[in-house]
Amino acid sequence: MEFLPRFFDPPNRSFFLFGPRGSGKSSWVRNTCKGALVVDLLRPEVFREMSARPERLAELVLADPNRQPVVVDEVQRVPEVLNVVHDLIERGTGLQFILTGSSARKLRRGGVDLLAGRALNRSLHPFMAAELPGFELDRALQIGTVPIVVASQEPEDVLRAYASLYIDEEVRVEGWARNVGDFSRFLEVVSFSHAAVLNVSNVARESQIERKTVAAYIEVLEDLLLCFRLPVFSRRAKRQVIAHPKFFYFDAGVFRSLRPKGPLDRPEEIDGAAFEGLVAQHLRAWIAYTNGDFDLYYWRTRAGVEVDFIVYGEGGFWAIEVKNTGTVRSQDLQGLRSFRQDYPECRPIFVYRGNRRLLIDDILCVPGEEFLASLRPDDDLIDG
Repeated sequence: MEFLPRFFDPPNRSFFLFGPRGSGKSSWVRNTCKGALVVDLLRPEVFREMSARPERLAELVLADPNRQPVVVDEVQRVPEVLNVVHDLIERGTGLQFILTGSSARKLRRGGVDLLAGRALNRSLHPFMAAELPGFELDRALQIGTVPIVVASQEPEDVLRAYASLYIDEEVRVEGWARNVGDFSRFLEVVSFSHAAVLNVSNVARESQIERKTVAAYIEVLEDLLLCFRLPVFSRRAKRQVIAHPKFFYFDAGVFRSLRPKGPLDRPEEIDGAAFEGLVAQHLRAWIAYTNGDFDLYYWRTRAGVEVDFIVYGEGGFWAIEVKNTGTVRSQDLQGLRSFRQDYPECRPIFVYRGNRRLLIDDILCVPGEEFLASLRPDDDLIDG
């Protein structure tokens, strides 16, 4: 598969570029930073050299200062090189550093301060629909949009190996989970919480693991960028809202690969969670790549009235409900109506699996494929 341009717009100064394994960080560097000095810490010989003598980075950089930018790939593998980067920036060399990583956990646990603001934090996400020529919603719901999966001739095999890759290379090697078997079982159990309110106690009970251990495992997933949690929207709340966050794996295909399936599992239930998760990952990418100040939430009252996503920021305020249905029923819009009563400033959007754009009770109903394909950084979230 040839390189596909990404919506990610790099800053002109030094920055961290975080993203899950396989999200295309190295590919982006190779195709965008022509002539860069690349220090690839995934290469065993480079890893050994930099682990033994982190100051070797300064020797490489200063020997050829015209090679710009300086890229350190998978920087979390040798956090000590950040001290060298810090020193080079402080010297006023004028060099730009691009520091890629698939985990901020080891950096933080190692006491590294992420250069104390001298480098910006940026992120690369799975493909957005508009980045993919010939985007097909049904296919994306099956295999997700992680570049390493999309580019594969056998995407299902890559997905099956994806979780194992993280367990072997991150969790086991770094010793973040003492019992890899427990962690593997936890990965499956927590998949039932995808696109749902997260109850840590329930996950602990189902996986037969202590609650504090499950809480630690969820933090590991977040630090490895494999999942994210959405907080509840509570600004100017007129009703009592719940406190628990909502849980998502970072990609719909990865969710499907981890979600156990059997005779008692309804396909439409799994499809619905995958659809909501696909919308969630697109909204996160849109926010990350847009030059606006937005945050992503969900809304759920103690009475059980819910809206799947709230996008709130200086540039706009949207309430988005996602349903894996081909028709729009009045009860499907009830959550949006309730939210709009409390927040008349919002723009309500209903995303569904039908093929017609509708306007019902001033609520814009948009086909899922159209909604996802229209998301582009620095454009409005939806036109119309």
